[in-house]
Amino acid sequence: MRPTDPRLDAECRAHDADVTRAGVAIWIGAEPTFTLRDSEAPEWLFEALGGDKQGRALRLVAALRQRHPGSVVLRTVGRQYGGEPAPRWSIGLFEKRDGSGVWSGPVDPLAEPVEPAAPGQLDDLWKKLHRRFADLGWGCERVSVADALDRRLLVRLDGTIRPIGTGDKRLARPSVHSQKTPHDGLSDALANEGLMLIAIGALELVPGIKTACIELPALSRVADFLRLIAAIGEVAGEVGLREMLLQGFPPPVDERVAWTTITPDPAVIEINQAPQPDIESFLASMHELFDAAQSQGLSPYRLQYNGTVSDSGGGGQFTLGGRSAAQSPFFVQPALLPRLVRYFNHHPALSYLFAPDYIGAASQSPRPDEGTRDAYRELEVAMEQLASQSKPSAEFLWASLAPFLADTSGNVHRSELNIEKLWNPNLPGRGCLGLVEFRAFRMPRSPERAAAIAALLRAIAAMLAGADPTPRLRDWGDALHDQYALSFFLRQDLCAVLDDLAAHGLRLGEGLRSELLHNPYKSRWHTVYAGCELALESANEFWPLVGDVASQEEDGSRLVDSSTLRLQVSLGKMQAEGPALEDWKLQIAGYEVPLRSARDDLGDIRLIGLRYRDFTPWRGLHPMLRPQGPLAFTLAHPALDEAVQATLHGWSPDGLPYSGLPSDLKVAASRRAKCLVIRRIPRFEVSPTKAPPNESVAGYTFDLRRLPAQDD
Repeated sequence: MRPTDPRLDAECRAHDADVTRAGVAIWIGAEPTFTLRDSEAPEWLFEALGGDKQGRALRLVAALRQRHPGSVVLRTVGRQYGGEPAPRWSIGLFEKRDGSGVWSGPVDPLAEPVEPAAPGQLDDLWKKLHRRFADLGWGCERVSVADALDRRLLVRLDGTIRPIGTGDKRLARPSVHSQKTPHDGLSDALANEGLMLIAIGALELVPGIKTACIELPALSRVADFLRLIAAIGEVAGEVGLREMLLQGFPPPVDERVAWTTITPDPAVIEINQAPQPDIESFLASMHELFDAAQSQGLSPYRLQYNGTVSDSGGGGQFTLGGRSAAQSPFFVQPALLPRLVRYFNHHPALSYLFAPDYIGAASQSPRPDEGTRDAYRELEVAMEQLASQSKPSAEFLWASLAPFLADTSGNVHRSELNIEKLWNPNLPGRGCLGLVEFRAFRMPRSPERAAAIAALLRAIAAMLAGADPTPRLRDWGDALHDQYALSFFLRQDLCAVLDDLAAHGLRLGEGLRSELLHNPYKSRWHTVYAGCELALESANEFWPLVGDVASQEEDGSRLVDSSTLRLQVSLGKMQAEGPALEDWKLQIAGYEVPLRSARDDLGDIRLIGLRYRDFTPWRGLHPMLRPQGPLAFTLAHPALDEAVQATLHGWSPDGLPYSGLPSDLKVAASRRAKCLVIRRIPRFEVSPTKAPPNESVAGYTFDLRRLPAQDD
């Protein structure tokens, strides 16, 4: 593992101590996603499955397993969307948190299988497991069926077997990996009756080599699961098996064990990290995951041809919870969740500053106030009802807020604060875990940035467990998608959040603050003339949905019009002396750019958000609008003989194709820098400026798309 910054380690320990003093235990997990950034194969751009993605995931698990001796590899059922005939693969690493081993049996053939299982070994395994289970006091019967996993064991943990009849079709059920997951979730009907059906056989992972396989049932208690796999591992070793698959239903999990899974998602491999009790452990875990991914050539970001840096494409969600569901901070302190909803409502930085490019009402993480006005008003009523309860139950808490923490189609998974796993009786097996997932986060580019975000969320939760700085919701109106589309105001808002934390004894160290305030995914260009800096920075844009959201849910994706981009355009003084900012004039397309005044700790600034159409979509809005790039700005001052013309290109200024994707971040930065072309021109060449039409300017937004067509 790479060395960590001692200062950051110390800041993480200090944060953990602050949270402990606040008197609340908050565990945190994450879902980092990695991609093969130099590949343009479908599985690394938009498809979930295909190519060598599963092979890389297997090698990734192998790299992690080497760091965790005594852990066991489990191949369980992954997610499934409409149109997919069977569940996706999911490969997990299961271990005890105290470091004691859970498995000493045959290894999973994560690399290519090399040793086939003999039929005699499988028969021995079947018979000896039958005897071992009996020795453990479990009732057990052997059953034969016509299937690749043809040897079955029917087990009852209380030592008896309740006859269910040899003709019961459930005894010959197909592998859970080969059938479509029911709409209401994965369920083991036999396990619900207190019976475990264990299937034994051989699967041909590669032609000519059949590997021993055991399919595990669903179990509800960790202790039973640990006894089961310990017995399987011991017997498998006794019969001489050196390789074996363990597959089937996911294992039960509590605070004694850690369960990390690797699954496919469009364009990425997703890691569902086992939650950690503190940030020091979280940072160490993140270093391990990043290092293992890097060893397999996987990256947390992509580099576009023009040098733009984008995230992996799969998001980077975070989850807060407790040591157990019953000990969730959201249940220990029931006021925490309503306070969290209000606090995020008051601070758009938490919704937009760390978010991926796709944000807004139709995104993967909409805010409650980005839906309909009626729903937002009803949320205010729900908040009042919660406030009237001195100690609302977990079910009441979930039922009160779930309808509002959802997107406009009612999808409770798509919300910046996702509570579908808080106390949701409609999500079998995993709906009542006491968890809140934070979805408005793109994949962090480093373990340190991931730890900084985790510390921020954990500190906010710790603060709100004991204080209520935002007792009512705030109606932002148009300012939400106007002023807070700009990084300047988002950074100011984040600083206000950090000040709140410091005032409540939860100050984050300078290293963590620096990680939060620096955004490595925002492109920025600048030029300085006569002490005045013209800066152009990519800003947020809220892409609208094209078509009906409900029908698009069937395919697991949504069509949005991403053809509009927004820039933050600003002027700032680099020297105390020199012309006043108000005297500078900035022009584009013959119109004066209507800059507005603002101020931060660095001084005065004049800025605006500039919206423009970047390309013509194959299907989208406004079919008559043409692309409006490159953007040519002219910066002039009446007392100076020269002016500066700054032209921002979306592609190489010469219009020629790039030789390929950038090889690294340095090459990407060089390509980005070349997109801004600067030249000096005589003052007399600057054309007279016109005032922009009223309809093109609103608040902090200047919309070039609303200029007269002949002036585009």
